[in-house]
Amino acid sequence: MKLFSCEVVIGDAILAQQAPFFSTLASRFAIITDQKVASLYGQEMVYFLKGFSSKVELFDFPPGEIYKTRQTKEDLENQLFERGFGRDTCIIGLGGGVVTDIAGFLASTFCRGVSYVAIPTSLLGMVDASIGGKTGVNVPHGKNLVGTIYQPKKVLIDPLYLKTLPPHEVVNGCAEMIKHALIADDDYFLFLEKHVDEILDLKSSIIVKAISKSCRIKQSIVEEDEREHSKRRVLSFGHTVGHALEVLTNYSLSHGEAVAIGMMVESEISTQLGFLAEDSLSRLRNLLKSFRFSLKVPRRYSLEMLMQAMAFDKKSKGGMPRFVTLQSIGNAMEHIDNYCIPIPKEILIRSLGRIDLLIMQEVY
Repeated sequence: MKLFSCEVVIGDAILAQQAPFFSTLASRFAIITDQKVASLYGQEMVYFLKGFSSKVELFDFPPGEIYKTRQTKEDLENQLFERGFGRDTCIIGLGGGVVTDIAGFLASTFCRGVSYVAIPTSLLGMVDASIGGKTGVNVPHGKNLVGTIYQPKKVLIDPLYLKTLPPHEVVNGCAEMIKHALIADDDYFLFLEKHVDEILDLKSSIIVKAISKSCRIKQSIVEEDEREHSKRRVLSFGHTVGHALEVLTNYSLSHGEAVAIGMMVESEISTQLGFLAEDSLSRLRNLLKSFRFSLKVPRRYSLEMLMQAMAFDKKSKGGMPRFVTLQSIGNAMEHIDNYCIPIPKEILIRSLGRIDLLIMQEVY
């Protein structure tokens, strides 16, 4: 698959097949990863890249969303300079979504931009974070508020990496797969309904089909609107509420769980506005439950706190959040090329109440 100048390659044990690509890519390789992934695959990647360069080094940082910060990026940059890396470097992002976001951001600014290859090792990274060129870090005001759009030279997706994922991380990635189906492909939604157990068990033929379908959906949308001026906004369905919950919980709520809750709230909004049928909302709830999402928030938050957290969402206008809505499963609404609309607070309150979220409503 081609994404602008970026090729996405999917398959088991594909790294060895990429020798011709790596042999002409750069003089030096810097592998960016987290400490957990480094312990599993770091030395294997160093050994592979040593076949193409005598200058290959591994740089890692602690795992977790709380380390996706400007400070982590600065620390990595300083280490690269201290070890003699320069403009002839290729950055390899080896890891989950946090790693690929930081590695891509680093590559986009290091020496004003160096080659970058994404090798996602989590399901979330494979179906979402590594595709589309978005990079970034979190700041106290919100998630992914500082970053760039920078396409990797290639994305290499090897489903065998998923074998070392804990079950909850497999579930985490399924939220983005469900999102892709909701916004763009009702047949894919049906596929997910039929193959829940095989996906959770990482059955090879089924998981490859699911990853490939999600990548194609995201690819086609990004190719229409790389800079998110219009249609790319649909890819943030569920994220207006989801990102706000991640920030409010200081990322103790996983991205997948937060997005699952966000998709329920934003689908309920679509129903309250008369766009989405009730039976479609029920199908979504049932599918999320089948994929073992709890759909619960760990503590109570006021609507005011939620609104403040959503104010920095990238779709917000004048500090007011705007939401992607659904007309049906597989069909996000265009709204005169905006692909998102502001929602009256009473609709938001009603939608939160219908989803049984622990939101204190007495603020308004």
